[in-house]
Amino acid sequence: MKKKILWIVSSLVLFLLIGLTVAGNYFYDVAINRSNEAVELYGGTEEAVEAVSALEEEQERLEELRNWTSKRDFQTVEVQSEDGLTLRARYLENESPNGKTVILAHGYKGNSEQMPEITRFYYEEGYNILKPDARGHGKSEGDYIGYGWDDRLDMKKWIDLLINEKGQDTIFLHGFSMGAATVLMTSGEDLPEEVKGIIADSGYTSVDEELAHQLKYLYRLPAFPIMDITGVVTKVRAGYSFKEASALEQVKKNHLPLFIIHGDKDELVPTEMANRLYKAAKGLKELWIVPGAGHTEGFTVQEEEYKKRIKGFIAEAMKS
Repeated sequence: MKKKILWIVSSLVLFLLIGLTVAGNYFYDVAINRSNEAVELYGGTEEAVEAVSALEEEQERLEELRNWTSKRDFQTVEVQSEDGLTLRARYLENESPNGKTVILAHGYKGNSEQMPEITRFYYEEGYNILKPDARGHGKSEGDYIGYGWDDRLDMKKWIDLLINEKGQDTIFLHGFSMGAATVLMTSGEDLPEEVKGIIADSGYTSVDEELAHQLKYLYRLPAFPIMDITGVVTKVRAGYSFKEASALEQVKKNHLPLFIIHGDKDELVPTEMANRLYKAAKGLKELWIVPGAGHTEGFTVQEEEYKKRIKGFIAEAMKS
């Protein structure tokens, strides 16, 4: 009888482990593995969906941006990552340079051809602009998504390229969503003095917390044990763990001026994450919770105020 009970328990444990392993690999393939397919993400209520629909209806403005972009002379530049990947970016040299360069970091499943509005803003202000494709995105190599963690080391490569090959001595980092997490994670690294400040729009505290947030609302599942198993799978297949990929811990080591921007209607990356990031950050820092803005909608919802605050932050950063 005891042997039978032991066999039943052992079988149940084995089936449970197999099931969790299958689930971990499934969620890895959905969230981490490279894919050109769109991925469903939790972004809140219908109100957020309606805001996106309103943006899609602005065809005239989008067409104007496309026309502006098509007339700019973007160059393709490359760097090699520490693990041997060829990473590519679009570089735009300003015809009337102000002596500053900005690196724009896109979001999850995005690419360097996005962010046309902020690109035009910086260009019209006289900035040279570098727009990398993150590893696992666009024209860059890589078979997994780093959510900003491995990307922080890639960002250092792009900074070195700007300094060593382009002769730039005043560099700002500006990221959106996953790109915001990337520049926040980069902030905790030992960066050259040419980097003067960091702007993070709609960034998350850590990969662990953001994926747990998505798991809860998309699949109605608790973080434990799925996140733990998926984290192990990610460590084996991609080489990093969810818990170590923390923007929150990185900003504690940051010494550069930091501007955190977040919409008060953001449910894709909860607004409270911005408050925690701001509280954890050291040194010169600024927080702007944009009224009425959803995820990465700050520029669209309050364009003139956004521009004014960016220019003000950069002016202060240059004094420090």
